Amino acid sequence: MKLRHILPLIPACLPWSTAQELGPVKSDPTPSAQAPAKPMKPSVIKLDDDRRQVGLVILNRLNREIRFPATVNMNSGLIEYAVTLEKGNIHETFLISKVSPTDLNLGFALLRYNPSRELISEIDDSGHSTGTYPEVPLPIKASARVAVEVEWTLAGTTHRVPINEWFQSRTTEKVMEPGPWLYGGSDFSEGVYIPELTGNLISVLLDKNAMLNYPGADNTDGPSWLPTPDKVPAPGTDVTVIISPFYKPKTPPTP
Repeated sequence: MKLRHILPLIPACLPWSTAQELGPVKSDPTPSAQAPAKPMKPSVIKLDDDRRQVGLVILNRLNREIRFPATVNMNSGLIEYAVTLEKGNIHETFLISKVSPTDLNLGFALLRYNPSRELISEIDDSGHSTGTYPEVPLPIKASARVAVEVEWTLAGTTHRVPINEWFQSRTTEKVMEPGPWLYGGSDFSEGVYIPELTGNLISVLLDKNAMLNYPGADNTDGPSWLPTPDKVPAPGTDVTVIISPFYKPKTPPTP
């Protein structure tokens, strides 16, 4: 299977003013005869001066928010994914969405997020892991770190929380620490964006093919997280996933 990293394929900066003219990121011009058909060119719709819509994805250039709809899939049992498509690992994911991964990735590019592959081991010519990891400049690392929040309405009241609050350690029962998620961008296979094939978007357990991963220490030791009791809405609840830049909380000065 021929893979091409998305890192060199999406420009770091795409002009907002020309968003109407953008299409999907180009991949191998001569995919194999067995490769699925290439996706249609995404349509970027101007909502107002600051917002654009790509499929189900809504972008805001002022706060660099990315929004897309999802539905609560489960509120009990071990969790490996935060968000997948219906074709993804739905038996171990919090949220299911119908969003197009290609549209979502274009949104990251339009809002100038830079993907970082720092969690993914480099591969040798035989396709095996080398145990070494790419060196990523600090500005790219910072750009790739995002906050993931969830918003929903219950009994007329709108709630918005970091998705970290929905995760509880299966061993310590502590809620996941506040912190960023890492936008890695994923890869292409034979001209097709891999998350379109796997359906896995945001992963808690490290998945090199997911678009975003949890960079915490418990992301490689098997399923380590459970839903936080009484915090996760009932299955079937419609929610909005919100991705925005991660800003490290400032430490108050010592008196």
